[in-house]
Amino acid sequence: MNGPALHDRSAASASWRIALPHTTAAVPVARALVRTALAELEHAADSDTAELLTAELVANAVEHTAGSGPIELVVELLPSGCQVEVHDPDPAPPGNLTQPTRGEPDPWQEHGRGLLLIRTLSSSCGHRPTGSGKAVWFRLPVVPAQRRPL
Repeated sequence: MNGPALHDRSAASASWRIALPHTTAAVPVARALVRTALAELEHAADSDTAELLTAELVANAVEHTAGSGPIELVVELLPSGCQVEVHDPDPAPPGNLTQPTRGEPDPWQEHGRGLLLIRTLSSSCGHRPTGSGKAVWFRLPVVPAQRRPL
């Protein structure tokens, strides 16, 4: 992986923090990190949804923030679920992350569905300022054992 990673495992929780390049190459790396983290600990959050939403956060950070400095991915696995954050250098809040937009996205447009997916598929999402920009995050709950695929 690209950049320094912190791996902190305990019985109750685990977290990873990694710097990613400010390029589209960061998207598959971020997806792989989330997939690996959930699989390694046999965590019960929905891995497919976590990967999809992580890819959306990273792609938005790359596309909508200026600069060539790295973005940062933070994955936290807790007994209640997982939280994924993407830190970027732009302090401006992401458009319409927590407020639905009016109307449906244009079906002919290639872009414009990422924040809708994050709002719809996560249990909660938001953003917060950081010392060097902002963090945009989502949470997913643990999937009950009877609903997990075999």
